[in-house]
Amino acid sequence: MPSSPVSSNALLPALALLLKLAAAHDHHGDEIPEGEAISPDPIDGILWWHIFVMILSFGILFPVGMVLGIVRSRWHVPVQVVASVIAFMGWMLGHAHKGRQFAPNIHASFANVVMLILITQIGVGVYLKLHLERGFHGRIRKYFVLLHGICGKAMPVVSWVQMLFGGITALGFCRADHLGQCLAHFIMGSSFIGYGIVMCIMLLVGQEWLRKTNRSQEFWDSGVIAAWGCINTFTEHRWGHEWAHNDIQHTSMGVIWWCAGLLGLWLSRGKNGEPKRNIIPGLVILLTGYAMSAHPQHLPLSTMVHTIFGYTLMGAGLARIIEVCFILDDQPALGEPKAFQHLAPYLLFSSGFIFMCATEEQMAMVSTAGIDHVSYLLVIYSVAFLMYLCTFLEAPLAFSITLNNSFVA
Repeated sequence: MPSSPVSSNALLPALALLLKLAAAHDHHGDEIPEGEAISPDPIDGILWWHIFVMILSFGILFPVGMVLGIVRSRWHVPVQVVASVIAFMGWMLGHAHKGRQFAPNIHASFANVVMLILITQIGVGVYLKLHLERGFHGRIRKYFVLLHGICGKAMPVVSWVQMLFGGITALGFCRADHLGQCLAHFIMGSSFIGYGIVMCIMLLVGQEWLRKTNRSQEFWDSGVIAAWGCINTFTEHRWGHEWAHNDIQHTSMGVIWWCAGLLGLWLSRGKNGEPKRNIIPGLVILLTGYAMSAHPQHLPLSTMVHTIFGYTLMGAGLARIIEVCFILDDQPALGEPKAFQHLAPYLLFSSGFIFMCATEEQMAMVSTAGIDHVSYLLVIYSVAFLMYLCTFLEAPLAFSITLNNSFVA
């Protein structure tokens, strides 16, 4: 987000040129076999660079820039400028690659939404840096501040979705009959990872917010669990069709989520209305893990991966119960997190990644490649470690910058 009119005037023609290049670009699909989503060609070096720089900009730099913006750091603008430049470079690389060809796909379509949000954020950021605060500009400035904040906070979520779309598109997965189970795996897996991220934030900087709301963390957790259970209860079965075994299991899981969520909401308030801890969210996670560990699968590899996913999720629920009852003794988490408190969110990260990597097509691909479930799961656990590291690098960053006035604008 440039800080002067000159730099903003230089940026606009560059954006127009990028849009023109994108509009003129056309990925030919003449090499794609009939009925397939991708051609048999390998992914070339340009496309690998596209993947790398997009992960760097949207997966790392933009989330860091968002945190710096929340704490009003002077490093917010430089980080966002670098991330934006890298993102536009990656966008151009994505339109210049050779090798593998792709049929019309969700990744290409959603890219327009992502870039629109990014361009809006840049444009509003440039306007705000001009500090036009008199007359009409003064009256509308607060709305631009709000819009800039919404775009910045939405970017990590939008980026996550787009990166998932990219992986799905690169492999030609999640089409036709595979779409439904892909949606279930990626939405639920992302939800577990998101829950783990929320736990991390609460461990480090969220306790003050909880005190202001006069609610325990289990109140908010139970509310989300109840809402999610209602959604699952009515969406896991195609009404009007015959009930399949998986439909019954998924729907029953939705029922237990909203039933337990309502109980958790009630137990999160003491006799005098004070916030109170409870074990219901942890118990729900444990029971969900138990159900998923026994989920029937077609491939032996898939059966093992789903079993370990269930065990990992059960471990997260059990760790949460132990944390609330014994580590914290039913009290709010205060001060530096205890070592044991890192276990539950990390296991949520791991279970989320395992579930996202356990779709039918992925399991068939890994099985064909001759990779055993132990090697596959160790790689997934490694990715979860890195994700947990990135989360904890960003949350303490916000906290430390807030305390250090020399870094605050």
